[in-house]
This record gives sequence, structure tokens and C-alpha cells, in this order.
Amino acid sequence: MRRRLLYWVPFALLALSGSMTSLSVFAQAADYPSKPIKIVVTFPPGGSADAIIRILSTRLNDKLGQPLVTDNRPGAGGNIGLSLVAKAAPDGYVLGVGAAGGLTANSSLYPQMPFDVAKDFQPITMLAAIPFVLVGHPSVPADNMQQLIAYAKSQPGKVSIGHGGNGTAMHLSTALFTQMADLKMIEVPYRGSGPAAMDTLSGQIQLSITDLAAALPHIKAGKLKAFAVTSPKRLNNLPEVPTLAESGLAGYDSTGWFGLVAPAGTPAAIIQRLHTEFTAALNDEAIKTQMRQSGMEPVATSMEGLDAYIKSETQKWAKVIRQANIKLN
Repeated sequence: MRRRLLYWVPFALLALSGSMTSLSVFAQAADYPSKPIKIVVTFPPGGSADAIIRILSTRLNDKLGQPLVTDNRPGAGGNIGLSLVAKAAPDGYVLGVGAAGGLTANSSLYPQMPFDVAKDFQPITMLAAIPFVLVGHPSVPADNMQQLIAYAKSQPGKVSIGHGGNGTAMHLSTALFTQMADLKMIEVPYRGSGPAAMDTLSGQIQLSITDLAAALPHIKAGKLKAFAVTSPKRLNNLPEVPTLAESGLAGYDSTGWFGLVAPAGTPAAIIQRLHTEFTAALNDEAIKTQMRQSGMEPVATSMEGLDAYIKSETQKWAKVIRQANIKLN
């Protein structure tokens, strides 16, 4: 009899240990959050991702009872910041704001990745879509996309076009544009959309694909020509500017976006709390207005919706990158 009891003791302890672990997880989720939540942003300070967190914080700091603290970790197309998130403790206190580069395209751009998006992250929700616009210096001898494409084809390898940096969504948008229009252009990478827009404004380069926030004031002032937007629909801020799809490149669709992720293994109750609070904030009318004024379209999705979008975008950009023979180290 004593021998039987000794035999079952390890299994009883294992079961008890599992129950205690479950209770610990539930207790942790019930108390969450009990300290500030760090949001790792994979871009330099002052950009659109910072603006998103700043705007959402006006509601979330109160709803969560703890502040959101931005930690800017730019570099390697988002790989540096996202690798920190992937390695963080899965307790809900370190989250990441990633974009098309780090969460989709980088797996095709870089020969080695410091993380596996499918295995190392738990998607929470998309945060915003960032429309891009193709702009030109006023001296460019074209007034619409048809004229612009004809001009670029008449000057193969001579017309310059800038974008926000190698591996960024603006870089990929540029590659997709030149592929679909069958153009040979001088591509000029910058460290962000602002510098690309400013050099287009000064005439250092002729064209650029940049985000709406960086270009809109100069378009409204008549200092930049807006030829087309990269999104599938026209923008409320520029209703007169056609889409690239409308301008002869049927099927063109490239929109920047930001998504919120947590380390894989974060308790489901914490993920659900974060999803509920972030999506509620994104659907708040005051927050929608602030984000749109900053050139962003708020987008709240299910966890499964963001996961599916990441997978479909990964496949889409892998094809573009392969055809353009883009490689980064």
C-alpha cells in the first residue's frame, strides 16, 4: 500500500503544480496591469507610430489605470525593436508596434531574422492604416499619372524617386509602382518620410512616395504636385487625387499600417483585456478625429484578423521583393 502511495505522489504533485500555475496566471491577469506598460516602437521619435500611442494614451491611461510608455527602438527595418519584444517576458508589460517591414517583408529582405513572426508574437489588433502619396517637384513636366509614366519612360534610368528607407513600406510601394508601370528609375532611400518629402520640395529629387502627413501641407500650398495615392480608395483629405489603380495600374494597392503585438505565450486573459481596451479606444470618435488629422486612418481588427493580414501581406511582398531582386544585410 505504501509503495502505491509513493508511486502516485509525483503525479499528484505534478497535477497540483499545474493547478497552481493556472491559478497564478489567472491571478496575474486579474491584477493586470499593476505597473506601466512599455510600448516598443520600431521607428525614431516623432513619427506616426509615436503619434498613435500618444493619441491612444489619452483614453487608455485612464482605462488601464497605468500609463503607456513609448520606447523607440528603430533600426534594421523594425527588426531591432521587434526582437526585444520577442525576447521579453510574456506578461503583458512589453508590447510592440510593428509595421509592414518588420512583421511581413523583412523575412524576404534579410537572409537571417532574429525572430519568427508566426511563432514569437501574439497579434492583438491593427492600429492604423497610413496612406502614401506619389508627389513631385513642380518642375516635373507632367500633370497626371499618364503623363508622368510617359515622361519617366522617355528618360529611362534618369528620373529620381525617393522613399522612406530601405525595407520600409514606402520602399516596397515604390518597387511595386516601378514594376507595374515597367519603369527604370533612380531610387533614393531616406531615413524617414519627412526627409524624402523635403528633398522633393527643394528639387533635390524629382519624385517621392511618402506618407500623407509629411506631404499634405506642401500639396495644399501648391509646392508639391500630387499625382496619385497608393491606397485602393481616394483619400478624404485629397479627394481630387486619383489612386494608382485608377491611373492605369489596375490592382495596385499598397498602404502602410501599424499593428500591436505581444510576446508569444502572454496569457490569453491579458491579451483579451488589451484587445478590448485598444479596439474600444480606436473606435472612439474623438480619437478617430485626432488620428485622421494626423494623416492616419484608425483600424481596429480582431486578433485573428491581424494574424491573417500579416500572413497574406507576407506572401504578397515576398513576390514583389523577389521580382525586384531587393536584398538587405
